[in-house]
Amino acid sequence: MTRGLQRSAPMPAVLSEPFVSPAAGSVPSALAVEALSLSFGGVTALSDISFAVAPGEIRAVIGPNGAGKSSLLNVVSGLYRPDRGRVWLGGHSFAAVPTDRLAKLGVSRSFQNLALFKGLSVLDNVAAGLSHRLRAGVLAQVIGLPAARRERAEAQAKAEELLAFLHLDGVRDRPAGTLPYGMQKRVELARALVARPRLLLLDEPMAGMTLTEKRDLSGHIRAARDDLGTTIVLIEHDVGVVMGLSDRIAVLDYGRLIADGTPDQIRNDPVVIDAYLGVAHDLEAGEGI
Repeated sequence: MTRGLQRSAPMPAVLSEPFVSPAAGSVPSALAVEALSLSFGGVTALSDISFAVAPGEIRAVIGPNGAGKSSLLNVVSGLYRPDRGRVWLGGHSFAAVPTDRLAKLGVSRSFQNLALFKGLSVLDNVAAGLSHRLRAGVLAQVIGLPAARRERAEAQAKAEELLAFLHLDGVRDRPAGTLPYGMQKRVELARALVARPRLLLLDEPMAGMTLTEKRDLSGHIRAARDDLGTTIVLIEHDVGVVMGLSDRIAVLDYGRLIADGTPDQIRNDPVVIDAYLGVAHDLEAGEGI
């Protein structure tokens, strides 16, 4: 493992400040959304959402089904264009985030469903996360010209670093589709991290996992923040995971931001408990991971 990917002792949680528009000259944020609104055929998905995420923070976005969580992530990653508002990424302001510039802006995203190339090796799956950096054309790759071979070797070397960091080096040559589900999710995390993004967006990373797998993946997500300096925004339905993993939590309900605070603040917020109804007990008593 290279020195740059060695794991350190956990760092103190970094908490974001209340939202102030980056245009006002405030402390730089890794991500800020300002007065975002989005609707589909008259149905409101997001209504005047504003909050900021500090560099090095793990920020969760939670809420009942249909609260607007995925819509928010889709706006931030450029899949949806908001009706109003702006997204700030690394000091750059966008009315609509250009998807073709996400990687250059230092943003990476994973989706709810696995998107691995199941017949390819774990190593090749992770190296695919660097495909946007390849300069050699398709023909050069097929023919195996020196420049293409050099780029491939560099991509595989970076992928090997991530595999070691996430304890996947022992399965580097196995087809990704033959791994247990929890390990496949870790491969997907490695692919999202291989380009060393400043901001990582995770859409329900724990979906379908066992408690043991959730604890394992939570530890790797913390390591990405602590040792790689990655700012992480995640949508997650498992309240116990959220309470144990996050520095701050934004809560959406019917497209509105109803709370934004530390896990303790959110756990004891009566508005949040009311909005969750059936999971109020989890919010009050969940021990986290």
